[in-house]
Parts: sequence; structure tokens; C-alpha cells
Amino acid sequence: MGRGDLRRFHRDPLGFLDGLSRARVTDVFRLPWGGWCVGDSDLALMVLRDPEFNGGLSTFYGDLLPSRSAQIALGHTVRNTIRPRLPEYRENLAEAVAELPTAARWPETGPALVRRCLADLLLHPTSAPELRLLSARSVGAGLLIRSPTIRGRLRTELLRPRLFAALTREIAQRRARGDGRGEPRDLLDAVVGGCPERTRDPVVAELYLLLYRSIVGNVGYAVAWSVLLAGLHGAPGESWPWPAEWIVREAARHRPFVWMVGRPTPRAVVFGGVALSPGTILSVSPYLLHHDERRWSRPDLFRPERWAHPQACGPYLPFSTGPFVCGGAVIAQTMTTDAVAALAHDARLSVVGGEERPVVTNAAAPRPFTLNRTTESVTRSPASKRR
Repeated sequence: MGRGDLRRFHRDPLGFLDGLSRARVTDVFRLPWGGWCVGDSDLALMVLRDPEFNGGLSTFYGDLLPSRSAQIALGHTVRNTIRPRLPEYRENLAEAVAELPTAARWPETGPALVRRCLADLLLHPTSAPELRLLSARSVGAGLLIRSPTIRGRLRTELLRPRLFAALTREIAQRRARGDGRGEPRDLLDAVVGGCPERTRDPVVAELYLLLYRSIVGNVGYAVAWSVLLAGLHGAPGESWPWPAEWIVREAARHRPFVWMVGRPTPRAVVFGGVALSPGTILSVSPYLLHHDERRWSRPDLFRPERWAHPQACGPYLPFSTGPFVCGGAVIAQTMTTDAVAALAHDARLSVVGGEERPVVTNAAAPRPFTLNRTTESVTRSPASKRR
């Protein structure tokens, strides 16, 4: 990627990608940083759904588990551990939101809020205090997504070895006690018990951190995008005019956190007018699919009301689609919606300093902004309270 391309990409990453797609002469176009991206929506959906492109192991877990069946089994165990605890998460949200400052700095507040409300589910209170402390610190230390700055990446590299060592010790102790054989008390129990017995402790630790990031990071930043976009497009200082579910769905369409996914070509193939060798990574951008003018009405606009008629919407895949669709999609959607609803409940909200251009590394996160939140109980006059 040349310096000019690099500057344009950092200035407006998704606009840069959209420009590449519009300028393409084939259905598959070259990415300046290497690899290929599918620009045609039909072909993009084929890549995600066709068994030929989706055989073998899920790229989410990589080679950490020995088989696809082991990947599926772990996913089921984790999902079945989280789902019954959603009422607890909702109760925690009410308390945590009430304690937020009137002017909170985002997007970091999103993941921090989600982690706080899931703290005992992520790590049981009987876990080593050092591990729980490092886990809490990890949210603000760049563990969830790759920092765009050298300083941020340095903070991550300083924390990660300590967190990984504490986590590996906890796993060894739990296995020695046989904790993973019973009903999981937390996410770590679920990972310990959901892995094949011979999985080494460091691999279990990597799997736990992978799932921790996907839960806290994906949900937390989805909450951040939702409140940012609703704040930018709603009336400042007023209650939002849309249901929380519509806001969350439209935010995930307009600014998907996962902006690019890849699938390897299984063999030498001519695809979209381009000859590709075996193993070439074909990337699909949910952002491009969500902004296809042939499939969506005014995709450039943030319009939560479009979800009053979801059957009229185009391809929607914030959690991918096909054989490797995210198994926790419904839970993640529910958790995000619950958080946005808690923030909007009985409150007047306004955004200061936000914009729609994301910061893109391995995910697309909002740029810094402030959310001003005042509850109705504070803004009402004493007379109105008596009435």
C-alpha cells in the first residue's frame, strides 16, 4: 500500500474500501495490503455459504482444537453456560448504568460496562484475585482489539504475559481439583470442561481469551456503535425515538464491528473473473454487503425504522452466515439490546465529539466520543415529580 493509499485508508477506512469496490473492473478486486475482496454480493454470499469454501476447521478457532466437532462442542458448552445467566446480566446492567458518570467517555465505556455486568460469569468470585484484577484491567489495555497506536500495543504486550500466566495457573488448579467436570460456574469452567481432555493448559488459556474477547469486545463495541449512531441521528438531549432492538440492528448494519472475514480457496479456481491459486484468502466485507444499493433502500443512511419491516431488508450478516455463522449470535444480539435499552431507559442522551468514521485494525471501532446521559428523575422539576 502506497503512502497516499495509507493516508486515505486511515482517514476514512470504509469509504476507502467502498471506493475500491466501485472502481473494480471484475467482481473480485485486489486489496492494497494484499489479498482479494469479493465486491459482488451474490458471490460474497456464495463464499460464506458454499460448503466448498467452508470445509475443515473454523477460522475463528484456528488450529487450537483438533477437529470441527471439537469446535462445535466447545461452542455449545459456552452458549449453554451463558444463556441461563442473561437475567443476572440484565439485573447487573441496571445497577452499572445508574453508576455511570453523566458525561462518560466512549467507546471504552461499552466493553467496560459489559465486562462489569458479566464479571462473575467470566470468572467466578472464587478465582484467584490476581487473575480477576488482570482480567478487569485488560479491557482498558487493548486486549479486546488491536490498538492503532504503538503506545497502545505496548500496553497490551506488557499486560498479556501476566494475564496469560495467571490464567494458565488457574486452569491447572481447576483441573487438579476436577472443577471442569461438573456444572460450569463461569466461562473458564465451560472452556476447561468443553475442550478435549488432552488439551494443554496454555491452549485452554488461548481459547478462553479468544472467547473472552469475542464476548466482551464484540458486545461492548456493538453497544458503543449503537449509542453513538442513535445519538448522532436522534434529537440532542431527547429520548431516542426508536426501540433499542431497531437501533442495535441498524448500527450493526451501518457500521459492522467485524468489517472483513476471509475464506481460503479450496483449489485453483477462476472466481469473479480472477484466477486464484489454492489457499488464496478471499475476503468478504459485511460493510459492502450492508451498503449494496441494489439490496438496500438508502443504505448510506442510518435508519432504525427500516427494521419495522425486516423482510424488506437486504443481506444482513453482522455474525457472518453459512456453516461458520456465529453460534452465539442470538445471545450477543440480546446482550447488546439489553445494554442499549438500559442506557436509554428514562434518560435524555446526547453525543459530543462523535463521528461515523471508524478506527479500523482487526475490527472497526468508533472514534472517541462523549455520551451525556441525564435521567428523567434528575431533569424533572419538584412539581412535576409530585404530579
